[in-house]
Amino acid sequence: MSQNGGAKQMDVDAESRVHGPVADREAAPGLGRSLKHKCAAYVLALRPWSFSASLTPVALGTALAYKNLGELDLAISLLAALAVLAVHAAGNLVNTYCDFSRGIDHKKSDDRTLVDRILEPQDVVRFGACLYTLGCLCASSLYFLCKLKLEHLALIFFGGLSSSFLYTGGIGFKYFALGDIIILITFGPLAVMFAYSVQVGYLAVSPLLYAIPLALNTEAILHSNNTRDMESDKQAGIVTFAIIIGPTLSYIVYNMLIFIPYVIFCILATRYTISLALPLLTVPLAFSLERQFRSQNYAKIPQMTAKLNLLLGLFYVFAILLAPPGSLPN
Repeated sequence: MSQNGGAKQMDVDAESRVHGPVADREAAPGLGRSLKHKCAAYVLALRPWSFSASLTPVALGTALAYKNLGELDLAISLLAALAVLAVHAAGNLVNTYCDFSRGIDHKKSDDRTLVDRILEPQDVVRFGACLYTLGCLCASSLYFLCKLKLEHLALIFFGGLSSSFLYTGGIGFKYFALGDIIILITFGPLAVMFAYSVQVGYLAVSPLLYAIPLALNTEAILHSNNTRDMESDKQAGIVTFAIIIGPTLSYIVYNMLIFIPYVIFCILATRYTISLALPLLTVPLAFSLERQFRSQNYAKIPQMTAKLNLLLGLFYVFAILLAPPGSLPN
């Protein structure tokens, strides 16, 4: 009996030695796929298609500073971009978490990160906290690298950080038709001012004025998103600017937001320098979006408006860089 038992044990051990590595090799790809899927879920939760709203204002402020100083600190530029991007991404996660907590997101929503259990709520909270921490670390590093006063740096950075959180977190300005104002200020004048001031070392009014065309176009992203979600937002009991004014006026407002910047560029190009006409190259895309909005084909309007925002912003930055010395308005 003992011999038979020993023989059986030896057979089991031998089989485990043979099949153990095979099982490990079979489990490894599954683990790799799971990790890859998890990383992809985190990236999608950030809504990367919307990052043009934060990166183009930073690029514009940096370009204005370069035209003013004639030089550029690359480390400061990268840290400023990373700080703004981290705060923007964290704000998107706060939006995802708060919309889910309030029962606004559902199976037909554009953002189904939590609805489909792609990520758990605690994952989104932790990821958002990490991104806000990263933004604060970047801002702290900027204090040691740039000449901007601490109080001015803190005012601009934490003003933007607070706005990104309070859009849906805390007070939740979005739910009381005040979200448009927050976005208009944060992803426009504030981001441009931040990027400009950390380069030159002081605050100025001119970057705020240069930010107006880009800020209007950026607001069009949010307005198109709120117009698309009007019915689901009504059912959830929240109020947005699009709900208040209705579909017809929302169409008019959207047109104003995307076409007024072109009027401004035409005036600047004829009065100052022809390079400022470069953003007009995006007019065909703007008319295409207008037709989609008019036909109430809202499905991909926010993403396409973000694409317009990116192209418009890039051409605007190139226009600033190509302008002859002394030709830009003060």
